[in-house]
Formats: sequence, structure tokens, C-alpha cells
Amino acid sequence: MFRFNKLVALFVVTAAGVSYAQAPDKPASKPAAHQATHAAPMVNAGDLKWGPAPPAFNAGAQMAVIDGDPTKPGPFVIRAKFPSGFKVMPHWHPTDESVTVISGTLAAGMGDKWDDAAMKTFTAGGFARMPRKTTHYVQAKEETIVQVHGIGPFMLTYVNPNDDPRKKKTQ
Repeated sequence: MFRFNKLVALFVVTAAGVSYAQAPDKPASKPAAHQATHAAPMVNAGDLKWGPAPPAFNAGAQMAVIDGDPTKPGPFVIRAKFPSGFKVMPHWHPTDESVTVISGTLAAGMGDKWDDAAMKTFTAGGFARMPRKTTHYVQAKEETIVQVHGIGPFMLTYVNPNDDPRKKKTQ
């Protein structure tokens, strides 16, 4: 019995020592890149800095980065504002994409070809998750703001290269 109690005590002391050794003396600091771009990622909608969407989107879309850097590896949060009727033709992303409708109405469909009948309508508060490499397409039914979060880099590949606005500019 004495030997068992001694063994248990040794285990408890060892476990406590390992836990203490792994506990940081102070909270870990955030990467310098995160500190440089977002000292405190707390923002009200009225404080967002909107600008033109990247060239992967047709003219008219606007975007605001809320947290992270969607062009680099790591988590990011962005908002996109689409005018009424704005379309993003069938495309896919190399990473998962999670979309929440903030305002307006967004219709979304899955597949390689546009199909109005197959689209589902999402209103404010609606959510959709597109697993990586899942082809999908969207249309704003009115001015619509969506929030997208995922792990970067955020890239967009069109199923039909002729739908890619980046290609249209070079032709």
C-alpha cells in the first residue's frame, strides 16, 4: 500500500511539474503582422473602410477587411457589398468558405453551371458553408452585404475561364 501511495504521489508531482513548465509566464503576443494591421479587431459597421473588390470580382462589388489578411495564410474575416443583380459565376475556392448574410438577399446555387431553379435564397442572418473545391455561384437580389470568414489565402477559380474578370481585362 505504501508503495502504491508513493507511486501516485510521484505521478501527481510529475504531472504538476510538467503542467507548470508548459504554462507561459505571460500571454503569448500576436504575430507582428496581425498587430500591424489590426491593433484591436473590434469594429462597428459604420467604421468599416470599404473599397473596390479585388479584380477576381466584376466591377461594382466592394469589400472591407475586418480581421486578418485574406491574401496570406491564416484566418481572415471580410465583408463584401454587392449591388442589386450582382453575380459571381460558378467558381470554387481552395479552402473552406463560410458566408453569413448581414443585410439584403443573396441567392446561391451549387454546381458547375448556373441554374436559377436550383438556387436557395438567404436573407439577413442566413448562413452557408462551402467546403473547399465545391463549385457554387451567387447573385444579390438587392443590395446585399455578406461576411466571409475562412483560412487564407482566399482565392477564387472560375469554372469557365471566360467568366473570370481578370481574363477579360487582358483580352
